[in-house]
Amino acid sequence: MTADLGSPTHPTASNVQEAKPLHVVVLAAGKGTRMRSARPKVLHKIAGRSLLGHVLHTVREAGAASLSVVIGPDMDDVRREALLHAPDAEIFEQPDQRGTGDAMKAAMPALERAAAAPGDVIMAFGDTPLLRAPSLGRLREGLAGGEAVAVMGFHAGDPTGYGRLLTDEAGHLSAIREHKDASDAERAITFCNGGVMGFDATALPALLRRIGNDNANGEYYLTDAVAIARADGRAVSAIACPEDELLGINTRVQLAEAEAVFQARARLAAMEGGVTMISPESVFLGADTRFGRDVIVEPNVFFGPGVSVGDDVHIRAHCHIEGASIGDGARIGPFARLRPGASLAAAVHIGNFVEVKNVAMAEGAKANHLAYLGDGEVGAKANVGAGTIFCNYDGFNKHRTVVEAGAFVGSNSALVAPVRIGAGAFVGSGSVISRDVEADALALERSPQEVKPGWAAKFRALMKRRKAG
Repeated sequence: MTADLGSPTHPTASNVQEAKPLHVVVLAAGKGTRMRSARPKVLHKIAGRSLLGHVLHTVREAGAASLSVVIGPDMDDVRREALLHAPDAEIFEQPDQRGTGDAMKAAMPALERAAAAPGDVIMAFGDTPLLRAPSLGRLREGLAGGEAVAVMGFHAGDPTGYGRLLTDEAGHLSAIREHKDASDAERAITFCNGGVMGFDATALPALLRRIGNDNANGEYYLTDAVAIARADGRAVSAIACPEDELLGINTRVQLAEAEAVFQARARLAAMEGGVTMISPESVFLGADTRFGRDVIVEPNVFFGPGVSVGDDVHIRAHCHIEGASIGDGARIGPFARLRPGASLAAAVHIGNFVEVKNVAMAEGAKANHLAYLGDGEVGAKANVGAGTIFCNYDGFNKHRTVVEAGAFVGSNSALVAPVRIGAGAFVGSGSVISRDVEADALALERSPQEVKPGWAAKFRALMKRRKAG
């Protein structure tokens, strides 16, 4: 039967789902040649996370107790990506690309184990990153009344090219009709096949064995399980979900479309959670960006993976932030860059054209202008002046710079690591510091200043005579 995502089909579905284990098979064997890329399409990213990573996170959120990923031959990079996001996933290889039914058969050992006890199996695709866990829950509800198969569909604004979901008088799914095979009346149907399917785990292995390849392409289509189940007298349901959740990525254009949908969702969630965005459309979030409350984000800010932001943080315009944690009350930017390993405690100030990489800055520390801080520590309430550089790389290895609590580093200073500036010490402006400075000391490293009165006037006169000559 068809159902809207807003209302459950079966009143006891949630109880059934809690009692029944869920196994998920994610198909990720496609090369994605239309992407015009040497990289498998499931490894392309939106919001800093691979398409496959998005799907694996979603199925985990949906409650998958066990997980299989089907890949193609020589796809070790896809294998690694799958295990990165789901270390306990079982990886199966589909030697030949002979359809979705063939791909599911590649995971047969896992499916036969799942069939040993009542449960659900969901088949999802590794290139549908916008799919959401509640929709998978609704797909399981479509199996809660004893159905053998549940199909996820959507109501298309323009159904041209999509397979149609045909239902009988009782509202059960009777067939999936490809567009090219549909009658005029069937083409008028806007309820379309989204590809994601759910199964009664105990029935699935037998259904798969009966799927044949008697078709023009010689492939095994998982959708044939609908007709097989119907012929056995088993009910088949169709569940509706939003169209954008089923967007499959086959081209760079579709990749950009998915990015836009994801960003719109993420911005909305952030603002509903207490973040002020002055120009939401110009802010780009990572898949795992986390915000506290009362955060202000000005225009043109980019968040890469691994960013957490505390309460009452103000991020000014044109900042690039990835792999960083920002404590409560911090002030960032404008035009600041926080790179992986930047760990900023409460009330830290990072100003314009300051770059921080792999540095822990304690509470109240400041670097307000034109500085590079790489590999080290800055203590509480220390001040790093404009133009300061942590010279962390000697051409072979990285070294650490430590600026202890309350220290003051004057403008245009170079701290040559490894080096430590003691608590409360001062570094005079323009110094190159290559040795440790003890607490409360003043460190200066400058050539003596020489002044020659009248020299400039004499020089100009000399140059004028030479030019005239």
